[in-house]
Amino acid sequence: MNKLDSELVAGLLAKSDYQPTSDPAEAQVAILNTCSVRDHAEQKALSRLGHFDHLRRTSGKPEIIAIMGCFAQRSPEYILQRVPFVDVLCGPSQIHQLPELITTTRRDREKSKKIHTKRAVTDFRQIRSGKASPADDLENLDLCRPVEETQFQRFVRVQRGCDKFCSYCVVPFVRGPESSRPVDHILEEVRRIDQTGCKEITLIGQTISSYRFVSDGQTVDLPELLYRVHQACSIPRIRFITSYPADFSLNIFKAIAELRRICPYLHLPAQHGSNRVLQLMNRKYAVETYLEILEQGRRIVPGLSVAGDFIVGFPTETDQDHNHSITLLENVRYKNCFIFKYSVRPGTLAEKRFTDDVSDEIKSRRHRQMLEVQDRISREDNQSLVGKTVDVLVEGISKKNRSNQENVKQLVGRTVEDKIVIFEGPETLKGEIERVKITAVSSLTLFAERCNGRN
Repeated sequence: MNKLDSELVAGLLAKSDYQPTSDPAEAQVAILNTCSVRDHAEQKALSRLGHFDHLRRTSGKPEIIAIMGCFAQRSPEYILQRVPFVDVLCGPSQIHQLPELITTTRRDREKSKKIHTKRAVTDFRQIRSGKASPADDLENLDLCRPVEETQFQRFVRVQRGCDKFCSYCVVPFVRGPESSRPVDHILEEVRRIDQTGCKEITLIGQTISSYRFVSDGQTVDLPELLYRVHQACSIPRIRFITSYPADFSLNIFKAIAELRRICPYLHLPAQHGSNRVLQLMNRKYAVETYLEILEQGRRIVPGLSVAGDFIVGFPTETDQDHNHSITLLENVRYKNCFIFKYSVRPGTLAEKRFTDDVSDEIKSRRHRQMLEVQDRISREDNQSLVGKTVDVLVEGISKKNRSNQENVKQLVGRTVEDKIVIFEGPETLKGEIERVKITAVSSLTLFAERCNGRN
């Protein structure tokens, strides 16, 4: 979501004649897009803002410092108290206003020689109560964003907000109520992207499996949307994230099985392996239901790749609860898992109802144990791929490029199952789908060589 929002803002600023720079010390405007899912992310944002302020005090740039995203939406007063030098705050629902906010701030500063903080945040309670309605500006922003020929991977938003109110989660409070985009708007955007030669699109929503939109008297759900997107374009790879177990339809698996360009990959967070803890988290499903979904999914879609999310150290979590999560890891055998230590989020149901009674020491131990189990599972499953050939969408040069050959780089790409692959080849392969043979593996990475034997 944040990557897409950043793309939209970059496109907006380009229309206002701003050009990107990789050096903050050269920037007239520095915008930090933020996350509020964990406290660690917010603290990193405050640190980065402090760096921007240091640059401005020593070099005069960046002239304008802006913070956008969920942190700006959740805690504008707190931000201004901690980093009062920030010029602009903008929540995720007002990103279409950013150019105007920046322009107004620059004009006011020129007049008064003072910093006037501009804000744009939404009271989502007004929207949920029916006293206010979301503006159409965000929808127009998605529809009108520039589509560049060089972007071979694109995000397409199909849903905004969330109504699940998991007790640990701040998302409903910072991104607002769940709202599905009109089908025709999604298809229009997909067709525009298809015309550029894009190789992969990812349909995104906070809980995309609950997508619903009434079109011409017919309710279009996620499976039907997948059929329509597949028919509307020739893009080789189509992905979707993130799914929520309680409203997951088995017809989604049937769509993946029938539509050859839908990637056999599913991000389905469990969050915990204990039914008692899941109930405290307000996750509206049981472990048994979760396992049944994946059992049927792997029957319908052989080779289905599954990624997950887990939280360790949730309030009142016992060793037995934790062992249930370990057992779930072993049973599901995820491609990879995002495993986080519980972090209290102000304003959430968990903060109001529970005491954070699991010590940092215990959280760290359980976190480390789960990572070790997942690391072993991923390594074992990847080992079975050695000697096999796979198609890889080349994303570019690997950050750890170690090739010493002239005109040859160490490239990184992904399979349809979202597995990371490293192999050597010319940089010109970026954006291409290349056939490679797996020669070695680690828990997170497959190492390969090009099947045609040429570099």
